[in-house]
Amino acid sequence: MAQNVLVTGAGGYIGRYVVKSLLDLGCHVTAVDFKLDDIDNRAVKIEADILNNHEGLYAKSGSPDVMIHMAWQDGFTHNADSHITNLSSHYRFVMSMIKQGLKQLVVMGSMHEVGYFEGEIKDDSPTNPMSLYGVAKNALRRALTLKLKDSGVVLQWVRAFYILGDDARNASVFTRIIEAAQAGRKTFPFSTGKNEYDFIAIETLGEQIAKTACQRDITGIINCCSGTPRRLKDVVEEFIASNRFDITLDYGAFPDRPYDSPKVYGNTDKIRRIMAMY
Repeated sequence: MAQNVLVTGAGGYIGRYVVKSLLDLGCHVTAVDFKLDDIDNRAVKIEADILNNHEGLYAKSGSPDVMIHMAWQDGFTHNADSHITNLSSHYRFVMSMIKQGLKQLVVMGSMHEVGYFEGEIKDDSPTNPMSLYGVAKNALRRALTLKLKDSGVVLQWVRAFYILGDDARNASVFTRIIEAAQAGRKTFPFSTGKNEYDFIAIETLGEQIAKTACQRDITGIINCCSGTPRRLKDVVEEFIASNRFDITLDYGAFPDRPYDSPKVYGNTDKIRRIMAMY
């Protein structure tokens, strides 16, 4: 198990859960972000702008055994220009940490790297991203895979899918339903909801990423997901019922987007093996 872990983007939507899971596993965690208020107080906290000032961070964070790089601007705005303009900064930051001595790197990926796809996404599934977010993530993955080949640095690319939980923070359809219910609206415009996606609870995702970082045997692309596709309409209806919202979905108010996969889910072979180690 890695004893000393550096987490960038530690105060973000997913980062806070990764930090907690690492601490629960007994790791020493250094959490780095712009905002540190909501991060578990058991972690050592460093406020920093890593993309513009990262010199000496490796030593300052106690020469970590592994870094989980989760920092990413505008993650919920998939066509923001920042994804492309910040890409080289992410690459320079990661390579700087490796030059300073880092030997294991875990990077937050996304199923949006794959783009339109039907069925089970595997390690070798072709990628054709259809958003600037997906393009940037995919480019960073390919660059690091090429650069770190035969370098002795362990690279683990944790690819997330659709996330449930802590919904007031995630800018998803669930966030918008909460806002609509709080505003007293009785209906919510929706698509047909027939698309099937791979949903995972954010607590489980945080645990999967933490446990991935605490081992070095399983590397490369690692799908962090449930492996089970569920209809969007079923998941949203359950969400409304569990929160006792007095709101009804207006099906068909929005057309299904042509670039949304009708059914997509992740292969779980690697993550199941990792979780079985604990």
